[in-house]
Amino acid sequence: MALVVAQEVPTSSSMAVPHGPAGVGKARHRMRTQLRRGGVSEAVIDDAVLILSELLSNACKHGRPLGDALAGDGDVRAAWRVDTGGRLTVEVTDGGGPTRPAPATPSVTAHGGRGLNIITALADDWGVRDETRGEVTVWVVVHDDVHDPDAGHRRDDFAARSSTLDFPRARGTAGPPMAPSVSAIPEMAELNFADAFDDLD
Repeated sequence: MALVVAQEVPTSSSMAVPHGPAGVGKARHRMRTQLRRGGVSEAVIDDAVLILSELLSNACKHGRPLGDALAGDGDVRAAWRVDTGGRLTVEVTDGGGPTRPAPATPSVTAHGGRGLNIITALADDWGVRDETRGEVTVWVVVHDDVHDPDAGHRRDDFAARSSTLDFPRARGTAGPPMAPSVSAIPEMAELNFADAFDDLD
């Protein structure tokens, strides 16, 4: 008989992240470590880390730092929590920008502008809170229940859900073939490629 010990996911974590690319890797690494310790599946963690990266990139590109700091100085705030029902929420708060966050419709050749579309495809829900003066928070429900055995199987239906987002496709095709997740390939499952990128930022 095997003894199974359930680990409790930290109910919340919040950190100041430098306004710019310098702190993104540290935030991703901290999130990945905490969620792993909490027993969250790798697929859900991968989605959460990607969402955190997109939110932090948007905050640094389009928003101001919190407080009176100039762009490139100061901080934004990253937070994530798993509530008692297993709902994983990720939030990034910045000092606001010239426009309210909204998905863009980039051209096929554009080098950016797809972040919120990616978030829409991966997440159960997302939105914007801007009631507090000088702060804009983009929140994302990564998964409604990280304890659900099917949590994190987003890649299985990503193509179907993303096809409704008007992503560009190659001419004459119904869309790109879906590649399996790295963790689904037995020889690659133990390599933890995503960890290699945590220290690059």
